[in-house]
Amino acid sequence: MLGGKVVQLPVHNFSNGLLNPGLGYLLSCLGSFIGLRCLTRARAYTGWTRAVWLLLASVAIGATGIWLMHFIAMLGFSIPGQQILYNVPITLVSLLVAVVVVIIGLFIVGYGGGGLRPVLAGGVVIGIGVAIMFYVGMSAISMQGTIRYNLGLVAVSVLIAIVAGTAALLAGLYVSGTWASVGVSLIMGVAVTGMHYTGMAAMHVYATGRTAISGSAAGSFLFPLLLGAVVLTFLLALIIAMSPNEEEIRADQSLSERLRPLPVLSDEDDEDEEDGKNRAWTRVSAAQVEANRAWAHLSEEVDASRAGADVSGAEVHGGSSLGVNGSAWANARSAAANNGSAWANGAAGTVDALNLPD
Repeated sequence: MLGGKVVQLPVHNFSNGLLNPGLGYLLSCLGSFIGLRCLTRARAYTGWTRAVWLLLASVAIGATGIWLMHFIAMLGFSIPGQQILYNVPITLVSLLVAVVVVIIGLFIVGYGGGGLRPVLAGGVVIGIGVAIMFYVGMSAISMQGTIRYNLGLVAVSVLIAIVAGTAALLAGLYVSGTWASVGVSLIMGVAVTGMHYTGMAAMHVYATGRTAISGSAAGSFLFPLLLGAVVLTFLLALIIAMSPNEEEIRADQSLSERLRPLPVLSDEDDEDEEDGKNRAWTRVSAAQVEANRAWAHLSEEVDASRAGADVSGAEVHGGSSLGVNGSAWANARSAAANNGSAWANGAAGTVDALNLPD
């Protein structure tokens, strides 16, 4: 404050030139790429194995792709004439927030049953969570000045985070190839970096009187944290390189299904199957007996018809006799056909029961 007026201090976000934003962008792309490759593997699994891959993807995207980019960029943040310290516990909370919100978003989509609604819900959760991570991390700054934000730019930064989170989830659902993952990760890196610097543009620092500040310098704890995050990223990349990809996982699952042995029947199942076979053969035998009887009856009716045709008498009377006996012959033939059909049905049932070829 100078002469009763609030003085706005100049803020430098590129104290080291393009080193910090460039390195932050590359690490954001790397974290996004590793996370996408984890998601392609999570799609091929179910149960706990899917959950493990979703957790690995969350760590890659949340810790490396988002948080690591943020604090690498913060190493290029400075205010002339001001000492900038950081509250370590709050900084660690921001790291935890980044990972947890990505976990929630990925699990919403991973176990949401498909469709656009889980993607939108997960994108909103991730976007708002990333914005919270950013402003929690900014609240860890301790310096002799007051920080205020332009609410319009804050809203824009939150919107960018939501769009980036939704795009990441959509990519996780549909992107499969390595080069496609590279392309999407480059876009995600732009979104994360853009969200960070939009938030930084919303920040204004105003001078205040001399006040005591506390915390740790960036070099005393940020560099060890960044080193740990880089090592973690390397380990995740190693896991990805040594694990089968989505196509190999699905091919292995298909082969396992084809090679799966048939279930072994118990003694009780064997007895039930034998009883079923015996009952089926009994039905076939009964149907065959009925068919034989029908054919015998048919033969008798035919003989009777022939005898009636030879009987002397009036032509009309003979024709009537033939008609009556012909009707009986037709009835017998129908009965035989019905019994033959019953025999055929019984035989078909037996074939099904015994698993015999037609």
